Amino acid sequence: MSQNASPSNRLASLDWLRLLAALAVVAYHYLFRGAAADGYLSEGYPEVAPQAIYGYLGVNLFFLVSGFVIAWSAEGRGWLDFAIARFARIYPGFVVSMTLTFVILWFAAPAWGEVSVRQYLANLVMFSPALGQPFVDGVYWSIILELIFYFWVALALMTGVFHRWKLELVAGWLVVSALNEFVIGSGAMRLLFLTEYGPLFAAGILVHHIHARGRSAEGLILLAAAFGLSTSLMGVARDWMQGHYGVSVPMGGLVLANIAIHAVLIAAIRFGASFRPTGLSLALGGLTYPLYLLHQNIGFVLIDDLAPHIGRWPAAALVTATMFLLAWSVWRFVEPPLRRTLVVATRQIVERVGLRTGDPRPA
Repeated sequence: MSQNASPSNRLASLDWLRLLAALAVVAYHYLFRGAAADGYLSEGYPEVAPQAIYGYLGVNLFFLVSGFVIAWSAEGRGWLDFAIARFARIYPGFVVSMTLTFVILWFAAPAWGEVSVRQYLANLVMFSPALGQPFVDGVYWSIILELIFYFWVALALMTGVFHRWKLELVAGWLVVSALNEFVIGSGAMRLLFLTEYGPLFAAGILVHHIHARGRSAEGLILLAAAFGLSTSLMGVARDWMQGHYGVSVPMGGLVLANIAIHAVLIAAIRFGASFRPTGLSLALGGLTYPLYLLHQNIGFVLIDDLAPHIGRWPAAALVTATMFLLAWSVWRFVEPPLRRTLVVATRQIVERVGLRTGDPRPA
């Protein structure tokens, strides 16, 4: 299911979940991270920082929803059609948002955000750290994990195992994740097999499987295992935050947060019919991707420039509203034509080399 699908063929409840996740991440960056370390903001928001720190878990919610959505979009679709659809969904918004961020950082030249043309060119291929260049904006790390997840799903579709042995595939993924995180400790495996966040993607897949095919002992057991493993692995990010910021969410809070994250997804699916798709829900769901890509570094620059003149709270509110407007503009006017052009060009290329897509559904 594409985030740009028409209102008639999507769950509006998932659009509201995406918005919730995006707002949580924005709050985390503006109200906690900006002044917690690295000098992004001159002034912080200590009044709400203890609550805003939980906002980074919005990324966990994104991964959980992604597992469900990708399993849904893969139903009845060939691997090549799936790959084209996901690439067209991700790349245009990424390039536009990354370019805007680069231009603003280039002219604003904050002490923490020096950029170069070489860095920009490396970011065009998305996997810039593999080319020895940092991301233009640090939030891109999660997009890389999404792309790796898409790759494995496309491979599973190509080999036919995604539909025939989905539960066995998920079980194996959970085993590999547990072995690497608790025994092996390989950084390469953590990236290649997404072992830190894999249980969240897997839980989303399992929620879709149960939703589409009904409850079964195997599905429920695997979902419980995925939940337990994802809860245990939340300690990885917690330890990093404690070392980097000197503060972190207590483990009890993380457990409750993970319960809430899974519960809201299940509730959104279970009671999705109660949320009528509208143009508003379509727009809110669609703009969350460019909002996520645009808000951090651009927001830090703008808040720091505005706060001395209008106050830190008005600055945060004004910049948040500006980011929403900018993200909506990218979603509404920029992404659609670029996506259509990319889909047509990609289909022409793959058919010229002898491959067939044959999927009538829009990417």
